[in-house]
Amino acid sequence: MELLKTKSVTEVQQIIAQLCSHLKLETEVITLSEALHRIVALPITSPHDVPAFHRSTVDGYAVKSQDTFGASESIPAILTCVGEITMGTQAQLKIMDGQCAYVPTGGMLPEGSDAVVMVEYVEQLDEITWLIQQAVSPGGNVLRRGEDLSREEVLFQPGHRLRPQDIGLLAGMGFREVVVYCPLKTAVISTGDELIAPGDPLEPGKIIDMNTYSLAAALREDGLEVTNTEVVKDDLKQLQNTIARLVKTADVILISGGSSMGVHDITKDAIDGMGKPGVVVHGMAVKPGKPTIVGMVEDTLMIGLPGQPVSALVVYHLLMKPLLKHLWGQQGITPGVNGELTVNIPSAPGREHYVMVRVTEENGRRFVSPQHGKSGMLSMMGRSHGMIKLDVNQEGLQKGDRVEVLLF
Repeated sequence: MELLKTKSVTEVQQIIAQLCSHLKLETEVITLSEALHRIVALPITSPHDVPAFHRSTVDGYAVKSQDTFGASESIPAILTCVGEITMGTQAQLKIMDGQCAYVPTGGMLPEGSDAVVMVEYVEQLDEITWLIQQAVSPGGNVLRRGEDLSREEVLFQPGHRLRPQDIGLLAGMGFREVVVYCPLKTAVISTGDELIAPGDPLEPGKIIDMNTYSLAAALREDGLEVTNTEVVKDDLKQLQNTIARLVKTADVILISGGSSMGVHDITKDAIDGMGKPGVVVHGMAVKPGKPTIVGMVEDTLMIGLPGQPVSALVVYHLLMKPLLKHLWGQQGITPGVNGELTVNIPSAPGREHYVMVRVTEENGRRFVSPQHGKSGMLSMMGRSHGMIKLDVNQEGLQKGDRVEVLLF
């Protein structure tokens, strides 16, 4: 039997990036209400200073700070109140020496003032006289013009994935629309005579298809468009016909199952039989996921994933997510948490090893527990919060080691 010619995960990631160098990401203009989780395509800059004026951060009295120096409850500063600033209006007053004016939280500071004394430290003596019982320094309780954001400051770079707080910021800056990348078009093919659809009668020897659903969900979660999902029998011609139809619209096709070296593992032959370059990678030095396939059919990237559900998702995270970061120019960190390993984990050197784990907290400490099982066990996926990586030459981890968990 021919052995797999494995490449490292990094090598495979680099090969995929080269294969996809021809992809031209198109852009579109969408409304803010449509922009959640979309990828910014052009730099977004602030159109104006934020705040646009000196603004009070508390309910209080706008003053010249120098008039309050030395003020205390026992020896208050005595100021004359000359009016009130109302919310949403431009301050028309001008504060002179020895004067103050009421200003609400978010209100505009009147000309001449440079600080605000909180109402808790102000007492009214008569109709126009106020006692200031606490000193305030210049800029105290004031958000100065442009202190939050200055005009033309970059808010988001290309590649940024828009979050709810980002949508709120853009709305607050006056944006109604944003330029984003059009999602790549993808398709998912699951292969196997044994596969049946969820809800169909489960006969002996049959397996309910789950990779179609988990992989399509992963693609959508990452902001990609899933144009087709197909289930194909272990039939070379049928698989090639399906691929030939899907490559007309898809930028990337994921094929689960049929990637190993068995009699019914037809993915490699199907891709190779459809022209050059065909399969360029068959085998990746990783556990789980060794029989991974990477190739091209026409201009469409083909990734053959193991049929085992856990292996398929691990390989997806190792290959698709880095590709998207590369295409979109993303620089952000991968979300993860640290924790204390609860048991020893053995590992043989020579390939990267990924272990599904569950994260728990107890008495302020975070613990990471491996979810044991074979890569075809469904329960392992549902119990896991993420996975940890053991490097190529790492011979296991010890109980109590601090580990980084890549969250799903």
